[in-house]
Amino acid sequence: MTAEPQTLLNVLKHCDMVEIDGLYAFEFSLYEDDGLHIELMDGRVTKHWEFTPEQVRAATFDQTKENWVIKGDTGEHRLVCKDAFGGSNDEDETE
Repeated sequence: MTAEPQTLLNVLKHCDMVEIDGLYAFEFSLYEDDGLHIELMDGRVTKHWEFTPEQVRAATFDQTKENWVIKGDTGEHRLVCKDAFGGSNDEDETE
C-alpha cells in the first residue's frame, strides 16, 4: 500500500476551510476538470479567486512558512488548508 503524494489537490480534498492571503474562506469548490474556486466576504466586499487545474497541480509547499504557493492569473497567492471544528448541541442536558 502506497501513500498518496502530498499535493495541493490531495490536501484540498480533505480540508474544510482554506486561508488565502491571510483571509479565511469556508466557501470553496474544487473540481478536477474546472479547478479551484474560492469566494469570501472581506467586510462588505466579496472576493473571488479562480485557479485552473494546471495551476493547482503546479502549486508547491513552502516548508518554512507551512503554506502552499499557487500562482494564478492575478499573481502569487499563499494557501493554508485547515480542518474546521464543529460543536453539537444535540445532547440532552439531563444525561
